[in-house]
Amino acid sequence: MLDFFTIATKGGLVLWSKAYGLSKSSSTPINGLIQEVLIEERSSSQVYYKDNYAIKWTFANDLDLIFIAVYPKALGLTYIDTLLKATSTQFSDSFGEEILRKDSIPRLQHWDVQFEALLRTIEDQNSSKKAKQPRKFEETMGYANTLAYAKAKPDEAKDDTKSPLLDEDEYRRNIELLKKKMVSPKMGGRKSKGGAKSPVSSPVIGSDEPKKKVKEGRKWDGSISAKDARSLDYSKSDASEDVKADHLVDRSGMGQHGRDGVYSVADLDASDDDEESFSSDGDEEYTKISSRSLQAKKSTASTGLLSFFKSMTGQKELTAENLEPIMNKMKEHLINKNVAADIAQHLCDSVAKGLIGQTLGSFKSIQSHVKQSMEVALKRILTPKTSVDLLRDIAQAQAEKRPYTIVFIGVNGVGKSTNLSKTAFWLLQNNLKILIAACDTFRSGAVEQLRVHVRNLKALEQNAVVDLYEKGYGKDAASIAKEAISSAKLTGHDVVLIDTAGRMQDNDPLMRALAKLVTVNDPDKIIFVGEALVGNEAVDQLTKFNAALKDFSGLANPRHIDGMILTKFDTIDDKVGAALSMTYTTGQPILFVGTGQTYTDLKNMKVSHVVASLLKD
Repeated sequence: MLDFFTIATKGGLVLWSKAYGLSKSSSTPINGLIQEVLIEERSSSQVYYKDNYAIKWTFANDLDLIFIAVYPKALGLTYIDTLLKATSTQFSDSFGEEILRKDSIPRLQHWDVQFEALLRTIEDQNSSKKAKQPRKFEETMGYANTLAYAKAKPDEAKDDTKSPLLDEDEYRRNIELLKKKMVSPKMGGRKSKGGAKSPVSSPVIGSDEPKKKVKEGRKWDGSISAKDARSLDYSKSDASEDVKADHLVDRSGMGQHGRDGVYSVADLDASDDDEESFSSDGDEEYTKISSRSLQAKKSTASTGLLSFFKSMTGQKELTAENLEPIMNKMKEHLINKNVAADIAQHLCDSVAKGLIGQTLGSFKSIQSHVKQSMEVALKRILTPKTSVDLLRDIAQAQAEKRPYTIVFIGVNGVGKSTNLSKTAFWLLQNNLKILIAACDTFRSGAVEQLRVHVRNLKALEQNAVVDLYEKGYGKDAASIAKEAISSAKLTGHDVVLIDTAGRMQDNDPLMRALAKLVTVNDPDKIIFVGEALVGNEAVDQLTKFNAALKDFSGLANPRHIDGMILTKFDTIDDKVGAALSMTYTTGQPILFVGTGQTYTDLKNMKVSHVVASLLKD
């Protein structure tokens, strides 16, 4: 049975609603649809589930309306799609002209009666359809074959499957081969040349013959002896020497201190080509052609994304048929920009779904309209939905007299430790006291790498308070992080940065250990460090990391990734699709991007720059 049905504008104005099982005041499923699907440009999906409800919807883009139906997901009503389509058609025919005038809110006279009649008719048609009955056995081919076999005469049944008998020679050869296989060379000892068996020599007790050294097996369970731990622990060997770390800071890439004294990292500069090739003011900016393209204009005029759009002009109403080739070209363009294939497909489907039925003016091209719609969608996805002001959150933790904790997670080799040190440099510029917890007890050299970073950071800032909390290798990472947080409370450190071991998303034991670390310590921020070079792999990594934090936590409200740092951003030119893939997958913002090896190579990502790079031809 239908629980709730509503008709609203895309701007959020509810024109009409009808509640059956769900009260009008209980708008949680509708709010979830708006926040998690419509705003995030995920409307290409067919159904959305929230709590115990299933929600389906359809658009009337020519009137900027959306029709939403809510029903229990356990029932699986099959007529909802028919109801949405019929309601959209009948409502548009009845009140379309009044809505297009936009001078006042339309008066929906007699619409309650019309909807009830429409709903009753569709429900009756659905219930009148009889379920398909299974055929009787007498009507099947199996019954006919069985009957024909039963009626057949015995002499008609010929057995052609018997294998012919073996001849004597082949039989004799098989017997000899079997006897040879039954004789084991280990039985009865070695034979001498004369055929007699030679006795096997047995070890003499008390003999001085050296025993063969047995190789000890590697211990993988994490329990090592004290001797092994001492031999692997290099944490106490710290040679005191003068450190010169000026080359690790690019003064030209430093951020700026604001009027309130807050130091902010520099913004990522967009290239001149990006700024010139992208603009939403008109068609001229979209159709700029570089000098290199002019030389090959005749041979490549029909291959580019913009030239394809340029040929599609003069259409008055957008339909699925004339949008399909354009969206296929847009999907291919996004994939070439390193956007994951599934996300490019979902995004194009969502944008197309919002364009179908819209009417264009005679002099407005589909080129500009599709570009503008895609630009709006990309900005909506990339714009952070939550606060990215870490300094404000740290100040709140200071008011509560506790350290602010950040844990860095990610796969192997993406630069977690390096970008942790860059984050520490930024926090030190804001006069915060930093404690780095060395919780990567698996990778050789991980503790030493952090010790070098701490030494360099102290050398760069004379009054910097940055310390390393370490317990060597082979220890439980969750316990080390917990001890580091407790130590920070006693020593007055403002921020605890927790470094973790790199792990592949399919490694269950290591993912369980990561979920344990997060569950035990409950950090303020969980930052995923990922590469800007990946495409489809970014979706798989983030999905499985989030799933592991949820499945292995054992909590009713498990944690998830709160933000991301995108590394190696200086190596990808305009192929910035990983930023879109990661944000679309998690719904969380990209806090910083890494652009080099110095401590100042941590930048703020500008949404406009990413959008320009994605839409650049």
